Amino acid sequence: MTIDLGLLVLTAASIGVVHTLLGPDHYVPFVAMSAARRWTTSRTLWITSLCGVGHVLGSVAIGAIGIGIGVSLHRLEWLEGVRGDAAAWLLTGFGLAYLAWGLRHAWRARPHVHEHVHADGTHHGHRHTHQGGHLHPHVDESRARSITPWALFVIFVLGPCEPLIPVLMYPASQHSVWGTVAVVLAFGAATIATMLSVVWLALRGIERLPMDAMQRYSHALAGGALSLCGLGIVFLGL
Repeated sequence: MTIDLGLLVLTAASIGVVHTLLGPDHYVPFVAMSAARRWTTSRTLWITSLCGVGHVLGSVAIGAIGIGIGVSLHRLEWLEGVRGDAAAWLLTGFGLAYLAWGLRHAWRARPHVHEHVHADGTHHGHRHTHQGGHLHPHVDESRARSITPWALFVIFVLGPCEPLIPVLMYPASQHSVWGTVAVVLAFGAATIATMLSVVWLALRGIERLPMDAMQRYSHALAGGALSLCGLGIVFLGL
């Protein structure tokens, strides 16, 4: 590996770390959905890894095709911008839909009292919610659980890694296949490792919080977090 290529690989890895840390959409959705869905740590990290790989490979595919047919850097960056806007709006829409579902879920879970009057004139009441043993059968929780990871995966595949394209162009312009591969691997490994690290640390922190009091609104809070991430990308360029 030449000094120039070594420096480029180090730069790609550094950009991957900084790009991920500065983009809350790289980790907030997984932390929020894990808390709401009560995913295990291993399941959360597996879903994070899958989405991270899709996130990187989406931009790699665009870059490889663009380089192969000789598309200019400006046009590739424009395409990545369009993909970024589409992914941001999808994340916002998914978050708002999940927020609405979460508010409905919280409303159904509100504690209330049922009064019962017996034949001898005595009466009593019991306090309960329409969750758990009282859950109505038309609420399909299992289907929602299965859809959520795939919805996140699709959004992350569409979401671009904007810094990757310019970094890829240099080794490609030097006709260095191995240099291009090294840059992709460095950027991808740094991005996914940073995603996993931040998610793991956040999950450890959440375990120390009194989550029982907020559990009723966990789905609504998760939806709000996702929609705020999407809006932050659209309007703040996060």
